[in-house]
Amino acid sequence: MTNILEACDLHYLYSDGLKALRGLSLGIEEGRKVALVGPNGAGKSTLMLAFNGVIKPTSGEVRFKGVPLKYDPRSLRDVRRKVGMVFQNPDDQLFAPTVCQDVAFGPLNLGYPKEKVERYVDYALSYVGLSGYEDRPPHHLSGGEKRRVAIAGVLAMEPEVMILDEPTSNLDPASAEEIMEMLDELSCGGKTMVVSTHDVELAYRWADEVVLMEGGKLLHRGSASEVFSDPELVLRARVKAPLLLEIYRELSIRRVLNGSNPPKNILELTDIMEAAAKGSEALSKSKADLGCIKVFNVDTDDPSKAEAISKTVDCVGAMGTNAKTIAARKKIPLDFTYGIIDKCILKAIVGKSSLIMTSGGMVEHIFKRIRNYGAEWGREIQVTLE
Repeated sequence: MTNILEACDLHYLYSDGLKALRGLSLGIEEGRKVALVGPNGAGKSTLMLAFNGVIKPTSGEVRFKGVPLKYDPRSLRDVRRKVGMVFQNPDDQLFAPTVCQDVAFGPLNLGYPKEKVERYVDYALSYVGLSGYEDRPPHHLSGGEKRRVAIAGVLAMEPEVMILDEPTSNLDPASAEEIMEMLDELSCGGKTMVVSTHDVELAYRWADEVVLMEGGKLLHRGSASEVFSDPELVLRARVKAPLLLEIYRELSIRRVLNGSNPPKNILELTDIMEAAAKGSEALSKSKADLGCIKVFNVDTDDPSKAEAISKTVDCVGAMGTNAKTIAARKKIPLDFTYGIIDKCILKAIVGKSSLIMTSGGMVEHIFKRIRNYGAEWGREIQVTLE
């Protein structure tokens, strides 16, 4: 894969003398989900501002698709269309009297015709679940709703890369999970995603790659399991290991588990523990012993069909804003609203059937996740598109 964004020997000195970046070099591969992790003062936010052209490095350069950024107004407008940024505090990003005007600002600034602006605003607000909010003042919205408006404003400009500074800060757990699920969906649609976060639990389960930063420098980069399984790295970066890994490490120290295959999620941990307790052969079950998973694409089929299917299964989950909206409209009770694929796999293991309502962009991702799980653990769960 090729790098879509590159930081090349970046240095940045703030006017108060703070050295925020100290010779940092980092490439971001196209289509990846990357989490920047580190303590306050590590340089995460400064790096993101440099990626978006908000600040110009004191020395070094930022490249988009191999081409160095230029800092004249026309070039910056172009890069900010391709590399969209959502700030940590949405109030720093929202300024217009209404939600519609706020989301339309970017496309209008790019010179799009009125019809195109209206179409893109409608699409972006629908995508983040805020259709009908067009005339509301942004300052009347909740924190989660403001975050969604900020994301919509970026989406309306059709960026190739989205960078988000602490996207779940100050949100309740359910809102935070919904935001991360939305970012997953955008990633499956082909966008490159870069987030900064202090939340190691979030970074561990979400990111394809974790970049540890400390003191304006790159400390280490690698898979989430590789990075957070190294106690020395975690200590140097002044972060803590994810709870899942701490439990796994303790069980390994006590020789309950062998310590060779760190789990990425609860599903993997339970399978590892079951294999240790019963033997790996005990994990394999015939299709008759396993529950099935039904997938319903809300973008292409009649929602009434989903309502009928929901009455024939044990559990129902909805992935994505559109699916959740339709479930609410059809009064379909939801058992799962986040972590849905793995929760449905867990139910299938104990013989229960599930329905996953989702949008078209996530269908292939769901099938791939379930089939990869089956290949790894010898459990061929039946999954069908309804």
